[in-house]
Amino acid sequence: MSALHGPSPRMLVPGLFLAWAALVSSPPALAADPPLQIAQYAHTSWTARDGTALGLVFAMAQTPDGYLWIAGSLGLFRFDGHQFTPWQPPGGQALPSGPYSLLASRDGTLWIGTFSGLSSWDGRQFTARHPEVGRAFVTSLLEDRDGTVWAGLLGDPGRLCAIRGKRIQCDAPEGGFGGFVWSLAQDRAGQLWVGADSGVWRWGPGTPARHPVPGARVGDLTTTAEGQVLAGITSKGLWELAGDQWVPHRFRSVSKPDEWMADREIKSNKLLRDRDGGLWIGTEGLGLLHVKDGQADSFTRTEGLSGNIACSLFEDREGNVWYGSERGVDRFRKLPVTTLSTRQGLPDDVTRSVLATADGALWVATNDGLARWRDGRLSLFKEGQGLPSAQVHAQYQDAQGRHWVSTAGGLAYFADERFVAADGGPSTEIYAITGDAAGNLWLSGNKGLARLHQGRFVENIPWAALGHRQQAQLVVADRGGLWLSFWDGSGVSYVKDGKVQANYDFPHPPGHGQVTGLRVDADGAAWVATGSAGLNRIKDGRITALTPGNGLPCETIHWSTLDRDGHLWMYTACGLVRVGRDDLAAWIADPARRVTPASWGVSDGVPLQVTPAAYFNPPVARQPDGKLWFIAGAELLWADPANMPSNTVPPPVHIERLTADHQSYPIEQGLRLPPRVRDMTIEFVALSLADPMRTRFRYRLEGHDSDWREAVDRRQASYTNLPPGRYRFQVKAANNSGVWNEDGAQLAFTILPAFHQTAWFRVGSLVVLAGLILAGFQIALRLRVRRLHRQFEATLEGRVAERTRIARDLHDTLLQRFNGLLLQFQAASNLLPDRPRESKRVLDTAIDQVAGAITEGRDTVQGLRASTLETNSLAEALRTLARELSSEGSRAIPVNVQVQGKPQEMHPLLRDETVRISGEALRNAIRHAQATRIDVELRYDARQLCLRICDDGQGIDPEVLRRGEREGHFGLSGMRERAEVVGGQLSVRCPEGGGTVVEFTAPLHRPPALTRP
Repeated sequence: MSALHGPSPRMLVPGLFLAWAALVSSPPALAADPPLQIAQYAHTSWTARDGTALGLVFAMAQTPDGYLWIAGSLGLFRFDGHQFTPWQPPGGQALPSGPYSLLASRDGTLWIGTFSGLSSWDGRQFTARHPEVGRAFVTSLLEDRDGTVWAGLLGDPGRLCAIRGKRIQCDAPEGGFGGFVWSLAQDRAGQLWVGADSGVWRWGPGTPARHPVPGARVGDLTTTAEGQVLAGITSKGLWELAGDQWVPHRFRSVSKPDEWMADREIKSNKLLRDRDGGLWIGTEGLGLLHVKDGQADSFTRTEGLSGNIACSLFEDREGNVWYGSERGVDRFRKLPVTTLSTRQGLPDDVTRSVLATADGALWVATNDGLARWRDGRLSLFKEGQGLPSAQVHAQYQDAQGRHWVSTAGGLAYFADERFVAADGGPSTEIYAITGDAAGNLWLSGNKGLARLHQGRFVENIPWAALGHRQQAQLVVADRGGLWLSFWDGSGVSYVKDGKVQANYDFPHPPGHGQVTGLRVDADGAAWVATGSAGLNRIKDGRITALTPGNGLPCETIHWSTLDRDGHLWMYTACGLVRVGRDDLAAWIADPARRVTPASWGVSDGVPLQVTPAAYFNPPVARQPDGKLWFIAGAELLWADPANMPSNTVPPPVHIERLTADHQSYPIEQGLRLPPRVRDMTIEFVALSLADPMRTRFRYRLEGHDSDWREAVDRRQASYTNLPPGRYRFQVKAANNSGVWNEDGAQLAFTILPAFHQTAWFRVGSLVVLAGLILAGFQIALRLRVRRLHRQFEATLEGRVAERTRIARDLHDTLLQRFNGLLLQFQAASNLLPDRPRESKRVLDTAIDQVAGAITEGRDTVQGLRASTLETNSLAEALRTLARELSSEGSRAIPVNVQVQGKPQEMHPLLRDETVRISGEALRNAIRHAQATRIDVELRYDARQLCLRICDDGQGIDPEVLRRGEREGHFGLSGMRERAEVVGGQLSVRCPEGGGTVVEFTAPLHRPPALTRP
């Protein structure tokens, strides 16, 4: 407090920390149930070297939402367990000046004392300056048990302000505080105490009373373990008020348990009484002191403290102690498992074995002596106390209560507060000691298995005699026999009467089969810890294994033991593991059953070891009070199974940021996001400040996720291409002890639809689609009607074509035959009177032709072809037709049929129509043109058929050729129709020299259009 002599408030703060000193300490003594020292807490530091630039850390506070607030010389910061974020008031406002004191009241308001006024922030509204306080330097803030907020002011004069609701009243007692009020505290009785320039004041109830501290300045205030006011006096240590008198508050240094700590070794600046009753003292240049049960230890920058000048102390709601210095921030967290070292009084940091004896003492073997902890005092034993060597290895207490130890110099036992050397046989190194009911002491050494009886060496059994080339690591007596485990990975052996009765091996990969732990329980079952096969139980010759398949976190087990409640404890490669008593009993009854273990790892103070925990035995001991002491590598640790510290505070959960397509949006319920969001990230935080790295999360996006997703120390969720709609994001979190905040946090938001994603667009699209379907149906219906109409017309045309064909056939066959018959009947009639014989011959011929005409007519009506057309040879059919037609007249006309090209197969209809066209042309030439010669040329080309018929007759009337037919006759028109039926072309012309030329061409391989006329 000497720094307060200057006149300017802004210049006062640096002056608070001008005193510097070096801390010199020697190893402290180990107490009876040892109180925690600072070095035994989990420690984390944040400094500018780590990227955390806070300046001098003047004050800290934690708001109900879980955030830690830091008032530093570089501004006001908010800490979420991972990062320090500079905080500025909303709406472009600013703090009046640099923050110095902080208080988070129970109603959630953050009170910010600055160098020139008092500000407040309730999470919604920021008040830059409360006018009742004015521009005074706010040095301290406190909320009493009634909810009144008190503010101490530095000014002329100093004042004390009471804030009740929206009413602020600032007062000073009669006689005044002097130039300042520097600190505030409330004792167990509820009285408010004020540390001021003029001394310490008791502020109500009743009239304020001053308790001066002559010749000294009062620094920080807190309470004693009994709840009385305790004051830090500049350069004069700590003082407590006894009645109306100030008396020194004394405690001893761990390094000098017989002496009180001198005031010059304290130099207190900031004080804190934690929830466990421990006193934390931030000093001016000497780092941090911790006092518990009247003993103090220190922690300085040499051990990793951010800085040696204390600016603030704070305890959060999870029990973490925060230390603010001139260089940064430190966090101290109580661990479930505590490590002891030379700082706590052990003679050496390398421990070999640990043993709890029947008299309540704890013996710890180290490389530099044997430490005994009994009745709150530590005793050290070395060569001067009778040990053959200060390097102590294995330990054992026999049935008579005698304590045996093996050392690098030989065997000894404890008697009358000294050790007495004994003959342990030829082995120069003894790993384990055990005793049986017959009074024998068995020693497993490098030269064999030695037996002592009544304390005297009797025999040594070489390992080769037991079938092994290497020594046994462990030896445990059991009902007249011995269990032995060997380093060579050969499992365990049961030896009785100097002979191996049984061997038990365990499945393991090469080089990983060593047995690391061995014990026998009250039921006679042997429990074997292995390096790669879990924990094995041997009972009545049967082996059952407890492995990761049964729920263990890993398969490497170093040792196992039971606590006094029957719970199974194991030290494994992945930490300290506990299986509950009922769970263990259920597994023994059913070895296939899974267990549900609890585990503690590195963050809980348990070092992880892959190799066996201890080379010598025993590696674990249980004291009568239930505490477990064990060796981890070369360290000594202890844990209290009945009181394992646990973080019971559910972590507050907050959604901090939503980013969609690289744009941040404010966190507010009912948030509306633009259409077509591609990438979205939601960031959240769980405010567990004890061990943020072990925070677990569950999150779910309703409307997208079907189930909860889990994450460890990952504080964001990402989604891609979410469709438009309403969503609700939920997140829950668990702290480092697995305590869940089931309420968590949630954010409801909506992704707006794009134009083509709106409901009315979908409805419109459905209407349009329905219209298109209806229009398509109508079009299909119309096409169907048209198709049916065409089919009907085609059917009708087919019928007409069929009738036309029959007409043509009747014209070309029956009518033509009947016409020829008429001529023959006329000729017979003319010959009948004079030449009856010739007349009869003509009539017979006519009768035959009538029969043929009747047959042909019947076939024509039925759509069949005449017998003359049944041949596949078109040329032969034409020759036959020409002979028949030539014989009908009174004179025979020569018809010359020539074929060019190779005859080809053709469609029957093409062949028939070609014959019909040829027949009509031949009849016209024979009957009407009075031709004397007819030439028929039939030519087969690659793709078409060509027919040419030429006669030398009188030709056809040009008018008939122009009209295409003679009135009342169908010859020429029928020929053209037949040509169209087969897709051919017909031409009829009369050359100038006389005669008629009929030419017909048609494709050979194209199917005829049967429906066309």
